[in-house]
Amino acid sequence: MKVIIPAAGIGSRLRPHTHTAPKALLHVAGKPILGHILDRLMGLAGLEEFIIVTGFLGDKVRDYVNAHYQIHARFVHQEELRGLGYAIYLASKHLTDEPLLIVLGDTILETDFTHFLQPGKDVLGVQEVEDPRRFGIVEVTDGKITRLVEKPKQPTSKLAVVGTYGITNTRLLKSCLEEVVSGETTATGEIQMTNALQLMVDRGSMMIPHIVRGWYDCGKLETLLSTNRHLLDGFNEVRELGDSVVIAPSFISPTARVVRSVIGPYVSVGDRARVVESVVHNAIIGEGAEVRRCLLENSMIGNAASVVGTFKHLNVGDFSEIGYE
Repeated sequence: MKVIIPAAGIGSRLRPHTHTAPKALLHVAGKPILGHILDRLMGLAGLEEFIIVTGFLGDKVRDYVNAHYQIHARFVHQEELRGLGYAIYLASKHLTDEPLLIVLGDTILETDFTHFLQPGKDVLGVQEVEDPRRFGIVEVTDGKITRLVEKPKQPTSKLAVVGTYGITNTRLLKSCLEEVVSGETTATGEIQMTNALQLMVDRGSMMIPHIVRGWYDCGKLETLLSTNRHLLDGFNEVRELGDSVVIAPSFISPTARVVRSVIGPYVSVGDRARVVESVVHNAIIGEGAEVRRCLLENSMIGNAASVVGTFKHLNVGDFSEIGYE
């Protein structure tokens, strides 16, 4: 079995952080998004190779994976951002007949991934949503997916595709992707994965849905902070910091320094960060960042950024400075 992780998106809704880091490497609950994804996949039986599709600053993704994981990983560079279908098409050139699992590089799922690997069936992760117009949706009849539609204006189903796919008919997927890529695209030039999956259904794929309960999007600041809160709910370790107070659940790196401050709940403090004489709630503080004499909440402070004397909600990019001594 192989796993494809598309991680080439530029993350425009997470700027300024994605000006200097790939979206998949933004930190949430103590580690990069990609780290959470890889950790959840490591125990799968029969896993032979990860194929990670990278784009802007892709060398940072490669360096992170090689430094932290002893896995067989292949990196495929996506020069043109033409949609998810195109990313999978590029990666599919390294596939033959083996079963395949596709997991998006900006979404964290809490699920048993073995449910996606069923002999003779292709399995799509889905979840019921309030506004299906924002997603690709599936129609299901007698337990089988019969139709897929990308961002429908008039939805006929509330089952949204969550971005995890288990494919056993790999050859059929490859041929359908090739047909979609060589045919018409959308007005924006994107190759839609839903179009290739619909071709598979039309050509006899036994495609079924699997309801995913834990689906955590990391595509914008609000959802990134929400995902941080959820993941920290399972984190029970609390560091003793002497003259500071830590309110659980919170994560503070062993190499971070916290002085005369109140941290938490729902705060993630990265490696080598410094928090001095501050109160921080519901926030992510990046590696090497400094927060001094601040009252912060609902905030994200980038790597090596410096924030001094601020009482507000902030979204500060890497290497930025706000305030003064």
